[in-house]
Amino acid sequence: MGRGSARRLERRFLANPLAAGDGGPAEIVAAMAGAHARVPSAAEVSVGIRAEGMTRTDVRAALTRDRSLVRTHGPRGTVHLLPARELALWTSALTAVPSGRSPLPPEVRLTEAQAEQVAAAVGEALDGVWLTVDELDEEVVARTGPWAGERVMPAFQDLWPRWRQVLLQAGQSGALCFGPNRGRKVTYTRPPRFDPLPPGQALRLLVGRHLAVYGPATPQDFAKWLAAPPGWAATLFEEALGAGELEEVLFEGRRAWVAAGDTGFPQEPARGVRLLPYFDAYVVAAQPRELLFPGAAHGRALAGGQAGNFPVLLVDGAVAGVWHQRRRGRRTTVTVEPLGRLTAHQTREFGDRAERIGEVLEATAELVIGEVTTGAHA
Repeated sequence: MGRGSARRLERRFLANPLAAGDGGPAEIVAAMAGAHARVPSAAEVSVGIRAEGMTRTDVRAALTRDRSLVRTHGPRGTVHLLPARELALWTSALTAVPSGRSPLPPEVRLTEAQAEQVAAAVGEALDGVWLTVDELDEEVVARTGPWAGERVMPAFQDLWPRWRQVLLQAGQSGALCFGPNRGRKVTYTRPPRFDPLPPGQALRLLVGRHLAVYGPATPQDFAKWLAAPPGWAATLFEEALGAGELEEVLFEGRRAWVAAGDTGFPQEPARGVRLLPYFDAYVVAAQPRELLFPGAAHGRALAGGQAGNFPVLLVDGAVAGVWHQRRRGRRTTVTVEPLGRLTAHQTREFGDRAERIGEVLEATAELVIGEVTTGAHA
């Protein structure tokens, strides 16, 4: 995957970080096509290492002060950072992805009309305020009816109010995003307003975005990225190909696609050492996965085939180890476990990478080379 990795590393600001003053966190997240943010500190590292001098404070300011970023439900329904200026694209496309049949029993499910009513109530309740989920319970029921508050939805050995099955839909439709925590409690608010795009247009734009960042890729790769039906993704690619928006290439011995005219690759393969945190976009979405996780990396750095559950050491664009960091006050210990022998130059280089992670986290990093005993993140 040498030149393919080099292309992807370049386009994600991993080959050459964004120069100071050339843009902020929103520009980085746009180039990544979203940053996985279930683990907030990992998202801060994902974004921070891609720009010179950027720290977690800059990422947090983009979320809470500038509101140029939002933390909400993105691809696969997982929590992501997305640029606020791109919400029209993301929400219109994500709500057009087939979701399949609800696993909830018929007596628990909301009708389509009820779901729309709840989503509208969520947006109204969160306009200009930050509410915990319990506070949002009260507001939604007041705006809809007692039926929305009936505790019938099984969740975490408990029963949640019926309306909460719309949380994901509300996030992907732009009615809801995460606000700053109130102590240990999560809060929600309404993201900046926007005008939705026609669903078909948004999906075509998202295909182009995916191919620009992760391409060359196949419809199956795109379907995995979105947790969408493969047949639906194949039809979407066929339509885009028929419209002259895609171009077929041969990549790593398989047919794959790029946006029309976007067939350029770097002349040299990927070089260098990098440390990527949990769920970094590079390892979650890049395919073919067997080439990204070669040899021993497949067993050590994947959790049951799932990418992202371990922070990884990259060498020349492929996974070559795992790492973990433990914070203690103003210091953080970065333990790196290589899966093979590294040169003296590579060892010095990932020492620099560990130092940069410390800078992003506003801590002093200490590098330890040894076994990582922490298990995979759930």
